Amino acid sequence: MFTTTLNSKGLSLLAVLSLAGASTACSTVSPDEMDTGLQALRAEMMQEMQAGDASVSDQLGGRIAAVERRMAAMESDLQQMEQDFEVSIARLEDQLRFNVPVYFAFDDATVEAEDEAVLNRFGSVAREYYPDALITVEGFTDPSGSADYNLQLGQRRAAAVAAYLLGSSELSDERVRAVSYGEDTRRLVMPQGWGPGAPGWENRRVVLVIDHDGEPPVLRAPIS
Repeated sequence: MFTTTLNSKGLSLLAVLSLAGASTACSTVSPDEMDTGLQALRAEMMQEMQAGDASVSDQLGGRIAAVERRMAAMESDLQQMEQDFEVSIARLEDQLRFNVPVYFAFDDATVEAEDEAVLNRFGSVAREYYPDALITVEGFTDPSGSADYNLQLGQRRAAAVAAYLLGSSELSDERVRAVSYGEDTRRLVMPQGWGPGAPGWENRRVVLVIDHDGEPPVLRAPIS
């Protein structure tokens, strides 16, 4: 756009100067007149360029401010989620990890009605701020039973939560996956807790992860 403007103005100036020379027989445009015309053109172009730079700067500033507002809104929603549901959120460079109070009965993979509210809130946050991010549901068990069986049980738990999120939060199915860590001793909340009933209930859980690759939340505000 800048090149086009320069060419048209330059041609206009040359045309004016040429006409000035042609309007009087044997008269020519003096060097001073030419220099004055070029200086005027240069000044005008500098003004346009500076105005253009200011416009670009304003646009970038507006976009940055909009992203900052979105990030502030997201942080507010995350803090509210932590307060409302006693969720623990780890904010990493490329991930948000949600330790949610979603637990399972012994040897069971049923999502209880009491867990739906926190899963709905998570789905809302994920859909609003990171609709294109990968969401991973990690399933865990207590140490009862064999490691192979617990790996399968953890997968069933993760799959049940993933299915609930897909059905309730309008998340894209290619963006949600379920994985199992079974009884992974490095991830046990209560290493000595296992068995039917209350013991080990903290280990029978899921963790929800938003992998966003360090990208800021989606900017939905119109770009002016």
